[in-house]
Amino acid sequence: MTATDDEREGFAAFMLRCRARGIGSNALFAAMEATPRSGFVPAEWRKWAWSQRTVPIECGETLEGCDLQATVIEALELKPGLRVWEIGTGSGYTAAVMARLAERVVTIDRYRTLVEQAQLRHEGFGLENIVARQADGLEGPADGPFDRIVVWAAFEEPPRHFVDYLVSGGIMVAPVGPAEDVQTMTKFVKVGSRFERTVLEPVRLQPLTRGVALAL
Repeated sequence: MTATDDEREGFAAFMLRCRARGIGSNALFAAMEATPRSGFVPAEWRKWAWSQRTVPIECGETLEGCDLQATVIEALELKPGLRVWEIGTGSGYTAAVMARLAERVVTIDRYRTLVEQAQLRHEGFGLENIVARQADGLEGPADGPFDRIVVWAAFEEPPRHFVDYLVSGGIMVAPVGPAEDVQTMTKFVKVGSRFERTVLEPVRLQPLTRGVALAL
């Protein structure tokens, strides 16, 4: 896909914001630039693709702002050889970016429609190291443990049981806090049978819901 002038300008502004906050390695920027966001958002919202705002997508869900996505992906410390489990496929954008930085990405969503659309987008970019599935994020991975876990929906309490799904020294990034209030995007590093935590930034995301959607 060829980036439009608007997209190039939007990406340049995004990089400046991230640099000002001390966020964004060259590898991360290269992976995001190689994955044009305009291909992952509805046409009427494309002018906001590289903004900090959330953008509506199908099934009543949203695409998080690119600044937050960059913060989270950088916190995962991705590198070749790592296996990533993503809960909350959404548009499929973050899985596509992470697939350029890691060995393999398994991404799940409770909505079949989102999974199928993400698969088509990933195929369009020739990304063959992504597995997208409809699944319940609270059930745990069928093919874990993983080196990295990222969750785009909030836990009411720190997800202590997820320590079993990570390798030793593995990293998980997820929001924690009340469903109807501000949450904290948090980085968890597995040390033995516990997590060490680092607070990243406040967020407002939907709570992680048990089960899968039957109609969509």
